[in-house]
Amino acid sequence: MLAIIDYGAGNLFSVKNALEHLGEEGVITSDPEVLAQADRLILPGVGAFPDAMQKLNQLGLTAVIQEQAKRKPLLGICLGMQILFESGSEFAETAGLGLIPGRVDRIQTSYKIPHMGYNELEFQNPSPLLKGIEEKSCVYFVHSFMAYTPEEYVTACCDYGVKVPALVQNAHVFGAQFHPEKSGEAGLRILHNFIRYSN
Repeated sequence: MLAIIDYGAGNLFSVKNALEHLGEEGVITSDPEVLAQADRLILPGVGAFPDAMQKLNQLGLTAVIQEQAKRKPLLGICLGMQILFESGSEFAETAGLGLIPGRVDRIQTSYKIPHMGYNELEFQNPSPLLKGIEEKSCVYFVHSFMAYTPEEYVTACCDYGVKVPALVQNAHVFGAQFHPEKSGEAGLRILHNFIRYSN
């Protein structure tokens, strides 16, 4: 079973629909017992870093996610990827889940913010999520903040006047800054690879 973590941060059903297209039933839940029973977890999200962490804390899910991430694959998407890191500076300095080393700050670029639309993936380190994906495949981004993390955790990036981490990984914890559920065949392939991944 694959659980999509519901903490009121959006894009749950677009992720669920993408999984159903791949023949995988995703259960949308905020129940710690269901998360414990799941084989793998997806943490989606749109919005602001401090709001997301506040919601997770209020629901009592922060420690649950941290504990479950030790045992099973976890994929964070967009804001869900950002809160995998140790901290973020959006609006206020806020502690994240601490599952990947690094922090999230505003994108330092001369290009227009937010970074919105399709951009090419540039591979950096091997990742099981990139199996069958062609380099320079385009995926869909919407964000104003990015991860600042050691390069060893970055498996793919994109160029937006600065090198933006697009896919990150620490053991079996993965993050996608883009929206795979809105990224056509490349995005579906990444979700397929996550579904099939075994740690």
